[in-house]
Amino acid sequence: MSLTLTAILLFGAAGLLYSAWLPPRWRGRFLLLASVAAIFWLQPPLPIRFSDYILPALTIGLAVGGWWVTRQPADPAQAASWPEDRRTLVLIAAALIALALMRYVDDTMRLTASRPPAPLWVAVTLGALALVLAAPAQALSRRLLETRTRRRVLLGFMVLILLLFVLLKSAPLATAVSAWWRSLTNQDVSLASPIDLGWLGFSYVAFRLLHTLRDRQTGLLPVLTLREYLSYIIFYPAYVAGPIDRAERFMQDWRALPDLAGWDPARLTLAGQRIALGLVKKFVIADTLAQGMSLTPATAAESEATLWLWILLYGYALRLYLDFAGYTDIAIGLGLLFGLRLPENFRRPYTQTSITAFWQSWHITLSDWARFYVFTPLSRWLLTRPRRPSSTAIVLTAQLATMLTIGLWHGVTWNFFVWGLWHGLGLFIHKQWSDRTRAWYRRLRGRRWAFRAWRLSAGLLTFHFVILGWVWFALPSLSASLTVLARLFGGAG
Repeated sequence: MSLTLTAILLFGAAGLLYSAWLPPRWRGRFLLLASVAAIFWLQPPLPIRFSDYILPALTIGLAVGGWWVTRQPADPAQAASWPEDRRTLVLIAAALIALALMRYVDDTMRLTASRPPAPLWVAVTLGALALVLAAPAQALSRRLLETRTRRRVLLGFMVLILLLFVLLKSAPLATAVSAWWRSLTNQDVSLASPIDLGWLGFSYVAFRLLHTLRDRQTGLLPVLTLREYLSYIIFYPAYVAGPIDRAERFMQDWRALPDLAGWDPARLTLAGQRIALGLVKKFVIADTLAQGMSLTPATAAESEATLWLWILLYGYALRLYLDFAGYTDIAIGLGLLFGLRLPENFRRPYTQTSITAFWQSWHITLSDWARFYVFTPLSRWLLTRPRRPSSTAIVLTAQLATMLTIGLWHGVTWNFFVWGLWHGLGLFIHKQWSDRTRAWYRRLRGRRWAFRAWRLSAGLLTFHFVILGWVWFALPSLSASLTVLARLFGGAG
């Protein structure tokens, strides 16, 4: 189903009812159960039998596994939460079985995209997993007290997440997995395609899981109960399109929910304004631009005039921003309805005067994630090498690795690789330029009109560098992208 207008309106109505009538002590439990139900409801239908039930269930399984390997068994607060954690495990298992019971209701009343597996099968599977994993889990809990074992377990879980990510984002690998899965369900293997593995929300779930695993390695992750951890991973307003919150910041709002003023006119008004703004951006402007007024493979093929191709590219840039920023506004507004303030993700990115400033204001939470977990640790590692590279080489390597990570996060394709390379080189060139022109720039600031002219020129250059990069983003192949880029500058393509 994804995050449709219907889903947004229903979530908004649920938020108003939550604020008006739900007792404070039930807020945390309600949001957890609502998030569990929502990720099944939002998951679009998939061709492989039961896959649109199994994939959201695997999301919950991965989240429970992430909590288990990041918990602190020796911490008194963690030990004290174990009775509550057991109740949460039972509650989650009951929710999964209840969702499977919808197998017997009418399609219009079902929360899953298609008919789920038999509830007895789900109950037996959960029971078998509990029996099989009970003893290893207890042993692992004791072993996690050992620093070396904890590092290996955390690293192994991170590798698992990354492998799943590569499998889903690489079309040939996803097709191979789809064919294998179809063979298990006696379905036509020749129809296997990456679409069969349309695991909604996994990209954002993966980044949140990697964040908690890495922060446990470095000792930054606070002690979290299972309910807190699960709610952070699958909080449904941010499940589909972000933003990527940090666990410690999310927990501040989460733990304040019992003290939240339920019917707060100021908070509810702000929430309504953000949702309304997001609806206009996404469903009015962005969706209108998508109707033939933005760059796509079809419109690129139909366009003959260079000027019209530029108009399509401008339309695509605006559509992409409004689509994504609109979803962010909606997520922030829905979060406010439930008493959780999600982080901002956009700050007028197309008005920035450098590519560095652009990435500080475009998909901010993803940029911050990549800086914390790719750029900074890689730079530090290179600085500690016996044969340390030059500072220039370190900056180039770290910036390329960071932007390639962001590019390949969108999909393991050559186009996303080149897009990441495009921005990595752009950031590196801007870094070298700014390091060498600081004195000149300080003098320029004292000349008002010259400074304004420079900022205008820099803004136009940055904007066009970004939108030319969107060509790699919008089109499916290197050849198509190169053809369009050539045609934009008057070439035959």
